[in-house]
Amino acid sequence: MTPADGPFRVGLLGHGTVGGAFAALLAERAEMVGAIVGRPPELVGPLTRSRGAYEEILERSDVVVELIGGTDPAREYILRALRAGRHVVTANKQLLSQHGAELYAAARENGVSLRFEAAVAGVVPVVRVLQETLAVTHVERIHGIVNGTTNYILTEMARTGASYQEALSQAQRLGYAEAEPSEDVNGKDAAAKMAILANLAFGAPVRLDQVPYEGIEHLTPDDMEYAGELGLELKLLGTAERVQGGISVRVHPVFLYPGHPLASVLGPFNAVTIESPTITEVTLSGPGAGGPQTASAVLGDVVSAMVGPPLVLDEPAIQLPVVTEVVSAFYLRLEVADRPGVLAQVAQVLGLQGISVKSVVQKGLGDQARLVMVVHPVAESRFFAAMELIGGLDFMRSAPRAIRVIEEEFL
Repeated sequence: MTPADGPFRVGLLGHGTVGGAFAALLAERAEMVGAIVGRPPELVGPLTRSRGAYEEILERSDVVVELIGGTDPAREYILRALRAGRHVVTANKQLLSQHGAELYAAARENGVSLRFEAAVAGVVPVVRVLQETLAVTHVERIHGIVNGTTNYILTEMARTGASYQEALSQAQRLGYAEAEPSEDVNGKDAAAKMAILANLAFGAPVRLDQVPYEGIEHLTPDDMEYAGELGLELKLLGTAERVQGGISVRVHPVFLYPGHPLASVLGPFNAVTIESPTITEVTLSGPGAGGPQTASAVLGDVVSAMVGPPLVLDEPAIQLPVVTEVVSAFYLRLEVADRPGVLAQVAQVLGLQGISVKSVVQKGLGDQARLVMVVHPVAESRFFAAMELIGGLDFMRSAPRAIRVIEEEFL
């Protein structure tokens, strides 16, 4: 480690899109940072597959910035840095969502900071707000559009009528989607981020494998068309909330009414709402991805490590159980035979499960006949039981399709 009056040395692990952008940004802003905090940051490294030695970078660093990604060898590198008394900054959502408790404990035990603003929602400062501004606020619920790729795809499907595959191809051409986008479009990326936010908001050690998630691959232009008729917006949304003395964390496509603050978030932007009895609702939004944007959040964490006391999550005081049964409203789409009594039979099955219908649209004739409805909130297990029964009726031409609906609005 360097003397207190010397440069603040920043060991960089990884030099890909984000690592390269961070190195360039650090060089550009070093003089300004030095003028503000009294010590200029100075890069040590980087460590890549073909150059650099981890032991040398660790020995010469005051803070270690991990931008390798994945869990191996990133987990080992971060643990070694924390145990050596080095602050750590990371953007590694998969690592934090799978091994966060171990890393937080190592930081606490060694009196150093573990900062990770860039791991969730890019430059949107939701981690800092939850850790600092709202640290003593009783948070009830978080909703998040935390994946810019899927938000761009859904925006284009709604705007142009494009298919999922067409919108994905456009996102890839523009650099909003990776060549291999599966973790984005299947919901796993958002699930990892929501696990991190749940840890921050509720002090609950939620792991990625405890977060059910569903992606957007099955969505169609017809879903968008009917959403427009019903006055709804379709988003891939993460939810973390207190439920029945525990917490529920999940990621699914959902329809939002126009009065919800996330309904108007378009393109590759991210946004998070935080709800609490004391603050009602706070929404944070901004660019969610990209090398320069993520690098900016990483540099902010480095500056915080330079000037602030060590910051790390406290050990959970209460182990909140993870709740799997939740209540939701649903959009339900049925491809049916065009004959009398179909709607009455569907309504009967829904009624037997205690499900009431809020709105219904009948579309098409003959082989194109469809029923599209929104049902009032109900326990999800009851709704899916009704779906299974409806799917077995002889007038059904294909399996029922359902998407969750959030009725909450802030007007």
